[in-house]
Amino acid sequence: MMKAIGAVIEEPGGVFQCRDFQLADPRADEVLVEIAGCGVCHTDLVCRDQGIPVPTPCILGHEGSGVVKAVGSAVSRVSPGDHVVLSYQNCGECQNCLKGAPAYCLDFFARNFSGCRPDGSIAVSALDPQAPLYGHFFCQSSFATHAIAHERNTVKVPSDAPLELLGPLGCGIQTGAGAVLNSLKPRAGSSIVIFGAGSVGLSAVMAANLVGCGTIIAVDPVASRRSLALELGATAVIDPQPEDPLARVSQLTTTGADFSLECTGKPDVLRAAVECLIPSGVCGIIGAAPLGTEVSLNMTTMATRTIKGIVEGESDRNLFIPTLVDLYQQGRFPFDRLITFYPLADIQRAVADTESGRVLKAVLRPA
Repeated sequence: MMKAIGAVIEEPGGVFQCRDFQLADPRADEVLVEIAGCGVCHTDLVCRDQGIPVPTPCILGHEGSGVVKAVGSAVSRVSPGDHVVLSYQNCGECQNCLKGAPAYCLDFFARNFSGCRPDGSIAVSALDPQAPLYGHFFCQSSFATHAIAHERNTVKVPSDAPLELLGPLGCGIQTGAGAVLNSLKPRAGSSIVIFGAGSVGLSAVMAANLVGCGTIIAVDPVASRRSLALELGATAVIDPQPEDPLARVSQLTTTGADFSLECTGKPDVLRAAVECLIPSGVCGIIGAAPLGTEVSLNMTTMATRTIKGIVEGESDRNLFIPTLVDLYQQGRFPFDRLITFYPLADIQRAVADTESGRVLKAVLRPA
C-alpha cells in the first residue's frame, strides 16, 4: 500500500474534497501511474449528481495522463517510465470487443461506473479502515496524485509531447474528434452542424476542418466559444438564443446539412440537430444525458434521416490517441487552446468555472 491524495466526492451532489487515501500495489494486469494532469469532463459532473449512478464516497476523474511507476507481472504494453494517457475500460472478451468495438463493450457500465474491479475488490481505501471509499472510475479514478489502471486502458504516448496536456484525449477530445473522423466520416466539401461548442464540440470542429468539410457551423449561446470556433475552423456560428438555428442553417446551406452532432445532452437540441439535416443526413449523438432521458422526434423526419449514437469517438484508443498527439505536434489539431490548468487542490473552482462556461476544459495538476 502507498499513500496518495485524491479529490473525493463524499455524497451525491456534494463537493470535491482532497484527502489522503491508500492505494494498493498493481495486480498482474494493472499499472500504477503518477498523474501529471486530469481533465474535468461533463461525465464526472453527471456522475457526481447521480445522473449516472456511482457509489459514494468515490474518487472520480477519467481523463488522466502521467508516468508509469510500476506494472504488474503480466503487463507487456507499457513499462516504468513510459508516458501514458488513461482512457475507458472494456472487457476485451464480449462480442463487441472481439469485433473491434470496445467502446460498445457489453460490460461497459460495470467496468467504468461500479466503483470497483469486476471481482468486487477495490484498490483504493480510506486511511480509516472502517470508512468506505470507492475508485476504479473508468478504471483509473485520476482526480488524484496516483491511479491504478488496467493495461488495456493505458495508452503509451510520445515522451516529447507535453504530458500534462494530454489527459483529455482519453475521453472528451477523443469523443469529439473521433465522432467526425471515425464515425461520421464526412467527405471533403460536405456540411456539418455542431450543436454545443464546449471542448467536445470544438474538438469536432477541428476534426471537421482537418477532413476538409466545406461548411462547418457551430451552435452555442456563449460568445467566446463561438469566436474560438471560428478561429479553429468553423465557417459560421449561430447564437441559438436570438436566432432560430434551423432557419439559419437553411440559409447557410440552402438545402440543410449533410451531418450534425449533438454535444449537449439536451432533448430539444437533439431534435434541432435532426431537423436541420437534408434527407439522407446523419446526426451523431455524443452529449451525455442523465440515464432515462427521453426525446420527442417527428417520425416522418426520422424516416429519411439517420440518428447514430457515438461512444468515445468509436476509436481504437491505442491508435487514435497517439494519432491526435501527432496531429497536435504538427500544429494541425491545436487542442491546447481549449485547456486551462488548475491545481488539484482547487478542484471546486475548476468545477465551478466549468459549469459556468468560463473555461472549456479544466485540467487538474496534482503538483
